[in-house]
Amino acid sequence: MTIDVAREPGQHMALSARGVQMEYRDRQTGHRLLALERVDLDIPDGAFVSLLGPSGCGKSTFLKIVNGLILATAGEIKLHRVAKGREDAMVFQDAALFPWYSVVDNVAYGLVCAGVSRKEARSRAVPYIDLVGLKGFADKYPYQLSGGMQQRANLARALAVDSAILLMDEPFASLDAQTRELMQAELLRIWTAARKTVLFVTHQIDEAVFLSDRVVVMAARPGRVIADIAIDLPRPRSLEMKQTPEFARYEAQIWKLIAHQQPSDTAPVP
Repeated sequence: MTIDVAREPGQHMALSARGVQMEYRDRQTGHRLLALERVDLDIPDGAFVSLLGPSGCGKSTFLKIVNGLILATAGEIKLHRVAKGREDAMVFQDAALFPWYSVVDNVAYGLVCAGVSRKEARSRAVPYIDLVGLKGFADKYPYQLSGGMQQRANLARALAVDSAILLMDEPFASLDAQTRELMQAELLRIWTAARKTVLFVTHQIDEAVFLSDRVVVMAARPGRVIADIAIDLPRPRSLEMKQTPEFARYEAQIWKLIAHQQPSDTAPVP
């Protein structure tokens, strides 16, 4: 597995993946588990792309490979630098804010780790706090925030490091249904303002359709791309769009693709 950061001028892709595979071995049985199989994916600069598929299909695994948290057993990923600083930033399901830090210090944390002075990092964090709708809460602590507000702070922290790609692993899964809907609309507002490339993992079909330019559907284990669907719905989008016939047609199309997916059995080591 190789990860390369390309810096060629005029490059229009934020991420390119070719033949990415991930294999695990069971120490007790000696069998292998192929979690990802020959995943190819291109994401243009500024696009919002969602990965969707049944549980265990390798969506989060692929995201972690892109982020460098784990190494794939085969394949190549190219990250094309379109911004200064880190090439990617991760937003997890849980906000994971430091409870002893205020919102502004949590948001500034990534910048401080990158060598920015604490004073400058705090100053640079403030516009992102405002952008995610937390103006007036910079000096509050995580325990003083609702779950949705904590995820806003988490998103601001990822945006503040000025990454080229924003990787989001089911960031709204722990929220109640109403807050989740509101955060989807808020994420689109923030994405429109920030114009970041987003790779978003979710189990929710309606969430993927509502947010995305493209929905990449993955098969059950071993995870592989079985469809790459362009979502031709106008932007800006409001939550009312979910009630339209066009939206329902995309939901039905994607549901048919994943409804009968079943994971393959593990195969013995050759």
